Amino acid sequence: GLSAADLAMQVALPEFDGRIGAVPVGFKAEETDAATGLSIRRLLPDADGIAALADLARGWIALARKPVAERKLALVMSDYPARGGRAGFAVGLDTPASVTAIRTALTGAGYEVGPTTSTVIPGLTRDPFRSASETSSAMDPGSPPTRLVRNDEAETTDGAALMAALTAGPAGLSIPITAYRNWLAAIPAAARDVLIGSHGNPEADPACRDGSFQFRAVRYGHLTVALQPPRDATPDRKAVYHDPDAPPGHGYLAFYLAIRQTEAIDALIHLGTHGTMEWLPGKAVALSGTCWPRLAAGEVPVIYPYVVDDPGEAAPAKRRLSAVTLGHLPPPLAETEAAGETALLRDLVEEFSQAQVLDPRRAGIVADEIRARAEASGLAASCGVKTDTAMNEALTRLDAHLCDIAELPFRDGLHIFGQSAIDAASARNERENLLAALDGRFVAPGPAGSPHRGRPDVLPTGRNLSTLDPRAIPTRAAARLGQLAAQAVVSRHLQDHGDYPRRIVMDLWASPTLRSGGEDIAHALALMGTEPLWDNASTRVTGFTVTPQPKLAFPRLDVTVRISGTFRDTFPAQIALLDQAARAVAALDEPDEWNEPAAAHRRGGHGGRIFGAAPGRYGAAMADRALDGDWTRREDLGAAYLAASDHAYGGPEGVGTADTGFVDRIRASDAFIHVSDTAGRDILEASSAADVIGGLAAAAKALGADPALYSLDSSHPEAPKARTLAEDIARIVHGRLTHPRWIAGQLAHGWRGAAELAEAVHTLFVFAASTDAVADGLFDAVFQAYCADPQVWAALEANNAPAAASIRSRLAEAARRGLWTSRRNSVGAFLAREAAE
Repeated sequence: GLSAADLAMQVALPEFDGRIGAVPVGFKAEETDAATGLSIRRLLPDADGIAALADLARGWIALARKPVAERKLALVMSDYPARGGRAGFAVGLDTPASVTAIRTALTGAGYEVGPTTSTVIPGLTRDPFRSASETSSAMDPGSPPTRLVRNDEAETTDGAALMAALTAGPAGLSIPITAYRNWLAAIPAAARDVLIGSHGNPEADPACRDGSFQFRAVRYGHLTVALQPPRDATPDRKAVYHDPDAPPGHGYLAFYLAIRQTEAIDALIHLGTHGTMEWLPGKAVALSGTCWPRLAAGEVPVIYPYVVDDPGEAAPAKRRLSAVTLGHLPPPLAETEAAGETALLRDLVEEFSQAQVLDPRRAGIVADEIRARAEASGLAASCGVKTDTAMNEALTRLDAHLCDIAELPFRDGLHIFGQSAIDAASARNERENLLAALDGRFVAPGPAGSPHRGRPDVLPTGRNLSTLDPRAIPTRAAARLGQLAAQAVVSRHLQDHGDYPRRIVMDLWASPTLRSGGEDIAHALALMGTEPLWDNASTRVTGFTVTPQPKLAFPRLDVTVRISGTFRDTFPAQIALLDQAARAVAALDEPDEWNEPAAAHRRGGHGGRIFGAAPGRYGAAMADRALDGDWTRREDLGAAYLAASDHAYGGPEGVGTADTGFVDRIRASDAFIHVSDTAGRDILEASSAADVIGGLAAAAKALGADPALYSLDSSHPEAPKARTLAEDIARIVHGRLTHPRWIAGQLAHGWRGAAELAEAVHTLFVFAASTDAVADGLFDAVFQAYCADPQVWAALEANNAPAAASIRSRLAEAARRGLWTSRRNSVGAFLAREAAE
């Protein structure tokens, strides 16, 4: 593999210049000179890599030379993880409406892509990057969702018709089995043998019927639109679904062969964050001819619109598909006020305060109502109010919690590619650079990051995304902010438990690290009582320094890190830095009470402190296990998480080896920390956060441990706030999931918006399955907002019937498994209809 230096010099830094196609054309080799006996390092050419790079260049040149009206394109939307109503899913993007918008842009440029209608989502007139005081909103935050189905707008009809055709229509794309077998015979034997060994003969694939592979697709002139097929659709799909080492199925590979050969496309547009092709087995960078992303994509130019605030996952798309990753805007933020039950409770708290002075007898009646409503809604449990909590203390806690909920920012609707009523420059840039890429012209690079986190440099969007020089992470600013984050967690644990969290587990992901310049890495170092060292001339991190004991604000804590797969691939030097710091602190001669790592070392229990999935594997496996129903007890979910965390990482190059030591680290843990670094993105946005937080909680329970679970909000990095997991989940349920404005904003986007509501229910279920942080009242609140509201439920069924069905079935499963016991009489009848259907 590439060293950390090679990764920076050969991959990351050239991306700052807009380079694509990180294909190796030569490798270093050590040779001994016969005359002198000296070892000489030479760069030897790699014929396979040279041929692959030439094929890639040929594809781009052919695209540029072909007349616009003759160019054939494919636009592929994600269908991962192929769960009810998620077809066409992409983070923050209305994909069906974006298809129409892209067709409009292509038509204007002279492409033959059929007639189009305009795609405009009304109501988004506020600047997403300014505060509510600077701009005005087109929708009253407290108003009910009065316009949920936009039957009068052509793009809704277009989007609904497109998704109906792609999810339930007849096959419109095929490739003969003979053509597929010819391709199969031509790929490297090693890849072919693995494929046949895993999936058998291609004729057995469900997509193969009557002598050909068949797929749903919609053609608009020279544009073919399709959903990415399941990575593995064989009958024993579950046996390999969670195995990242298994090759994609025959149907998956035949699909991409069909759009390359049958459709004879000149370029491929992968629409939105993210699909599955960039995560297929193979090398993380510098792919070879046996790596499955390269085999699937071939030499076709790939253009990949990607949300600008997800740099960690955009990088694999660029590096493994040689894609031009066009950054697009995230949805705007809505700064809201309390609504529904939280608004009512805030009014009651205010009434109680007045009644204490003016009418003490009425104050008692109001206090009883406050307590009853807070308990029924789950708000009492989420802020630590129990039945025996004194009323004054209960009201203080509840009032603070209600204020916290009211201040929660959330994404207001979804973005449509190339459109924005707020940022015209970004919208224009997205459209123009998509056309530039399709012309084979150079697309200027631009940084990835969050405009909602003080990064105006990521605007305008529409540029070819680059990340950061990994050698400069953590930055100096990030180191200072990481110390604040560490202090916030320690202070919260002291407040809750009266002691320091001496043994901590935290998770590190690539995107938050890149967005924040490495605040999370600096956070981990600060908990150990260390900080980075930099080269003053280059700002590159050169090592670390150990803070002297007299200068410590709190004792050195024993920090274990669980890294994501993309973090592993992107930051080998930072893994080495963390490993070295942990071992250096453990070797210090300091009192046990001031140095927990050293105390563990003296007890003979200090080994590796950085764990993750095996090289080439991604995710923590728990969430998919929970959602697929393949479990009986919570311990089963914990076992899946541990199995996906079975490698220790460290050493000079940050490499991994099989190691089950993570089990001992969880068993001994006092606290777990997950960081959310960006406003508008929270732990219920998707199941990825639940995957790691819930995975650890389930594993800890199975191991007899009970660590405090903290969700650290660093979206305002100068004032980070540590919440318990229960507090944060309740905050998001009441402040976003059930907020009328968020619901209306999503359902205004038809199919895709309905999928966002379904995703929220699925993620809440994962947390309920794996932790004790989801009170019954939270499921009740979601049920009341989505299912008991006739207008919302009608809109869900009209816009995305599979999403509506998945909401009903997921809630029914929660009740069936004992994860939710409702106080509402209407729930039973509603869920009974799910069983009948």
